[in-house]
Amino acid sequence: MSEQSGSTAVEDPDLVRARGGDDAAFSRIVAPLRRELHAHCYRMLGSVHDAEDALQDGLVRAWKALPGFEARSSLRSWLYSVVTHACLDAARRRGRRATPVDLGPASDHAVVDSAPRGDVAWLEPYPDAMLADARVEQREAVELAFVAACQHLPGNQRAALLLFEVLGFSAAEIAEMMRTSRASVNSAIQRARAVVAQKVPPRTQQQTLRELDDARLREIVNGFSGALERRDTDGLVALLTEDVTWTMPPLPHWYRGLPAVTDWAVQVPMGSCGAWRHLPTSANGQPAVACYLWDDAAGAHVAWAINVLTLSGDRIAGVTSFLGREQVTAFGLPAELP
Repeated sequence: MSEQSGSTAVEDPDLVRARGGDDAAFSRIVAPLRRELHAHCYRMLGSVHDAEDALQDGLVRAWKALPGFEARSSLRSWLYSVVTHACLDAARRRGRRATPVDLGPASDHAVVDSAPRGDVAWLEPYPDAMLADARVEQREAVELAFVAACQHLPGNQRAALLLFEVLGFSAAEIAEMMRTSRASVNSAIQRARAVVAQKVPPRTQQQTLRELDDARLREIVNGFSGALERRDTDGLVALLTEDVTWTMPPLPHWYRGLPAVTDWAVQVPMGSCGAWRHLPTSANGQPAVACYLWDDAAGAHVAWAINVLTLSGDRIAGVTSFLGREQVTAFGLPAELP
């Protein structure tokens, strides 16, 4: 998971103009970096909404500090330093993002009256459209398992790991960014690696997806959606691994294993809920499905959740249902379907 540091020449006329107070020039020099900075903020904070806020905060800080930028480092590394500190401040205010797995053990049967937990800051999905033409390494670094694992790290360890492993900055560069020693950075990276290694599967989703052809992947996604729409229990079970998990933030209860997941699916999405429609999408470098539930009052299927699928081989090993209309519309998808 690495990408090479780039640089912006000091002689760049837009940089000169920006340092002189030209905000249009500042926007132009930031534009090529904006997408990757946003992804960095998401990795740090586990939320698209928090990432956008932190990025805006960081860019405001950078704009105000730009006259003092002496170009001893590249503009890119300087912007990463400023934005990273904005993320660290945001993380201290908000706390880490959690998943239902962090809150307690799995339930062995469907909990149909589970109430949302509004007192928890939940991990959010990341639309793949924001990754544009990102390389495999960049997609690995936004996979759900990796981002969730990073949320277990203290802020300084999280920042050091991401800047080193994902973005390819040296320990010396990170020490300057973080205003600390190289020894402290190396220690933070080692500690962070140990935690992440315990929580992230040995195979990434990108490795799994490369072994599936497009036709089989479409079969899995369409089969999952179709089984829920038709209330086809056998069709759904055929797609799942024996140790499959299903989580639904902001609901605290979650399920592990085919019997518990099947019980949940039969009683709730295929039982007590109404009619479903689905749209295929992708999130966190993984296949995903936008779910719409029929609403009599609206006379339409309304946006309900983004289901991110984690695969093992050609089976579904995990379903993470991010509930909420705002999760769907954040993907640029409609709020309603006929």
